Amino acid sequence: MSKDQIFNNKMESVGDFNFGENVAAVFDDMLNRSVPFYQEIQRMIAELALDFAADGTHVYDLGCSTGTTLLNLDRSIGNRVRYIGIDNSEEMLEKCRKNLSEKKFSAEYDLVCADLNKGIHIENASIVLMVLTLQFIRPLYREKLIESIFHGMNDNGCLIVVEKVIGEDSLFNRLFIKYYYDMKKRNGYSELEISQKREALENVLIPYKLLENRELLLKQGFQYCDVFFKWYNFCGMIAVK
Repeated sequence: MSKDQIFNNKMESVGDFNFGENVAAVFDDMLNRSVPFYQEIQRMIAELALDFAADGTHVYDLGCSTGTTLLNLDRSIGNRVRYIGIDNSEEMLEKCRKNLSEKKFSAEYDLVCADLNKGIHIENASIVLMVLTLQFIRPLYREKLIESIFHGMNDNGCLIVVEKVIGEDSLFNRLFIKYYYDMKKRNGYSELEISQKREALENVLIPYKLLENRELLLKQGFQYCDVFFKWYNFCGMIAVK
């Protein structure tokens, strides 16, 4: 696993964060060091998905990146379903294809390059995953995206969303961000790396409050919605049609 050193050196100008070749090369290390309890979240996702996967249906991973979640689902669910990974980065999909091949992915799958901001066609889905993906969709398009997901899902299907979130008020929001940056420092990131990445993400990653995300899901018709993971300014939610 290549180490994330993208923001290690002082930059004259910090551009917007993107998921190109440089990020794809170190993305797994970036997630493990930047997302609290990332491996446990992945384990929980596979555990939850096993109870909702229906034989002969589709499982969608929207924002599949390097394929970590797909591989975990394959180990958990196996070839009872067809997997569809979608990402807007060809570099990520190239890394994903390599990982699925090297780790002998057992089931049928498709990998599609598409921009979720422009909409998505979902069909025969028992599970749809958005693991740290919705936060990168422009707010203007989020409601339409969730609506498309809902209409393409089978009854009793589930949508699993993992997101960075804003605290419900400014006091907790400041504290949670402080604790999060402390975690990143414990994982080897410097003040410079943290500040430059924060600047790069400022106009790209736009988080909602937890309750705003919940309302977004329920508004589109999901019958049940609950939180299965919460750590300061990160949460995992599951909604069932």
